[in-house]
Amino acid sequence: MQTRRSSPLSPDPSPRGRGARPRRVTSRRAGKVGALLAVAALLVSACSSGEPTKAMKAPQARKPAAGAALAALPRSTPAALAPYYEQKLKWRSCGAPGFQCATMRAPLDYAKPDAGSIRLAVARKKATGHGKSLGSLLVNPGGPGGSAIGYLQQYAGIGYPAEVRARYDMVAVDPRGVARSEPVECLDGREMDRYTQTDFTPDDERETGRLVAAYKRFAEGCGADAPRLLRHVSTAETARDMDIARAALGDERLTYVGASYGTFLGATYAGLFPDRVGRLVLDGAMDPSLPARRMNLDQTAGFETAFRAFARDCVRQPDCPLGRKAEEVGKNLKAFFRKLDARPVPTGDADGRELGESLATTGVIAAMYDEGAWAQLRDALSAAMRENDGAGLLVLSDSYYERDADGSYTNLMFANAAVNCVDLPPAFATPDDVREALPAFEKASPVFGEGLAWATLNCAYWPVAPTGEPRRIVAKGASPIVVVGTTRDPATPYRWARALTRQLSSAHLLTYEGDGHTAYGRGSRCVDDTINAYLLRGTPPTAGKRCSAR
Repeated sequence: MQTRRSSPLSPDPSPRGRGARPRRVTSRRAGKVGALLAVAALLVSACSSGEPTKAMKAPQARKPAAGAALAALPRSTPAALAPYYEQKLKWRSCGAPGFQCATMRAPLDYAKPDAGSIRLAVARKKATGHGKSLGSLLVNPGGPGGSAIGYLQQYAGIGYPAEVRARYDMVAVDPRGVARSEPVECLDGREMDRYTQTDFTPDDERETGRLVAAYKRFAEGCGADAPRLLRHVSTAETARDMDIARAALGDERLTYVGASYGTFLGATYAGLFPDRVGRLVLDGAMDPSLPARRMNLDQTAGFETAFRAFARDCVRQPDCPLGRKAEEVGKNLKAFFRKLDARPVPTGDADGRELGESLATTGVIAAMYDEGAWAQLRDALSAAMRENDGAGLLVLSDSYYERDADGSYTNLMFANAAVNCVDLPPAFATPDDVREALPAFEKASPVFGEGLAWATLNCAYWPVAPTGEPRRIVAKGASPIVVVGTTRDPATPYRWARALTRQLSSAHLLTYEGDGHTAYGRGSRCVDDTINAYLLRGTPPTAGKRCSAR
């Protein structure tokens, strides 16, 4: 998996992290298991665009140069980009009181800025205080595919610390292809329902063929919807869009908080524009130097780490449905998944969906993002295992996929695949490649390894060739950058935060000893105070700074 929102059948095999404040999921539409389940992303992509491959033919990607580093762009703005950098945003009231929206233009193809533009949605909430303004603070919740504007309006613009909101204009830009910014669409609601129920742990050639067919239908749908746009949704291009936003907002330097995949986006910005870095917080960090297969394997191990923490907590509760000993929990859950594979259980869903192995696994994975959802997961598992009622796990799965009660889906999963598949060469090219790697994935996670290995196959059938490759990001000359890592983070393993800190020339690591995905705004006063001091006064954490929930 990558640090995107990974799910057994995520259009891209990686659960790119979700950042944001935790909140309990109580209905099929009730937000994410952690405020906005930001989905984390893959790796740095180049600025050039690839030509589309023949439909359903696995793209042949370039072999990345060992140890290659992302090169900074020239400091001067090319004349062809001047109209974009000089544009004035026209703000209008939108959404809840105090929020304003505008539309920003950016080149569809930065290599040919005169060949057409893309419209990007921007939102802001002006600083609430009366003191000296610190400018704009851009936020991104991750994904790729998470709506930054939705995150701003639902949480960041009203839930960030009051002292931060008092000094900064809170700003969000939906990345190209996401939500309000010319969204990629691939399947309708019924088609997506069938896709999410596909068996992602095939037992024979027939089931393997069905899984491959599902990936191909998904890719074909995306290619038919936006054949030109799909070549230009890379993280590098979105990072360049952020620099246009910085200029349009009137800021000399970018101040930014990115969670999960948002850390890859922020680090890419720093690598391309090190001299324009202001105060950057990269929470739930990714390692941009990893190829897709290594990233997915690391993330699989991350989910196992989180699941073991859940198992230890579960057996301490009187209602744990998975046994009384922590070492039994994984085996019992795996056995339950096998039963669902043979015989799904009813859910009471109006559209007739039953709970099979795929949806159940996604529901469990969703709860791993936030330890605040563990009690809900226990209840859902108890109902499914003891009462033959799969409704609770379906709620968790629907929250992960962002499925509405009316059967519609946001474009999160479509954008997630579109960005991930262009950012890096695919982890696997054929089903045989997956079978060869299964022992390593199952060793990394006996519970989730098989499903997450097969989930990495989806990009092999993407209709557009990848344009990016793994790169180290150094950002030489950038102002101090704060990298945040959580020790038992499922989607962005702690080792990634350490790796990114070693790469960035000016990085300061803040360690959160705890569970869940990301750390800022999740209950640790130590974390929040440290990041607030950096955002408000420019003071980065001291070397070796560690925080905990207590």
